[in-house]
Amino acid sequence: MSVVVIQEAVEFDRILEEKKKEETVVAGFFGGFSPVSRETESAFKEFARENDRQTVLYVDVSTVKGIHKRYGVSSVPTVISITDGKVIQKIVGKQNAEYYANAFQSHNTALSGSGEKKPGFPAVTVWVGDSCVWCARVKTYLRKKRVPFREVNISRDPSGASALQARTGQTGVPQLSIGGRYIVGFDKTKIDDYLGLKPGNGE
Repeated sequence: MSVVVIQEAVEFDRILEEKKKEETVVAGFFGGFSPVSRETESAFKEFARENDRQTVLYVDVSTVKGIHKRYGVSSVPTVISITDGKVIQKIVGKQNAEYYANAFQSHNTALSGSGEKKPGFPAVTVWVGDSCVWCARVKTYLRKKRVPFREVNISRDPSGASALQARTGQTGVPQLSIGGRYIVGFDKTKIDDYLGLKPGNGE
């Protein structure tokens, strides 16, 4: 789902109460008065778009007063995860979307048909290039598995290519990051293993 922009404290409390027994909620506290907060806001909203199974709330501390103090937030940007009314994790300062996804992946949960909680998929980023057949196959495979992912096209984003080479030492595509572990090429066995899937599941 896209980020829910909180307009008043009662709305924040209502959502937390609704999700209390079902899942962890991620809440980001920002303020337009802070340059760093303004720079980080787009990354936080990108994280929300790319992780559509996660409930994500956005709070502008300039307009919605008091909530941040309840949860020990003393500066912006600060992003926290809340489970059953308690803060489980807190991230302070400027981060990118992938960092947020990796940080909160273990809290991303879904209910099975029996009502029992099961872990969601780790955060996935796929690096692709134009006219890359194997890149298209990787994306198709992930969609078959119903795995949400973030896509970086290095043909159109030279900085993304440089960052990828710094991480893996490789420039070829496709490459994947699954929960912070990297895969070079389209390796179904590793993909399933890193996602925690049984071979053939979802096909």
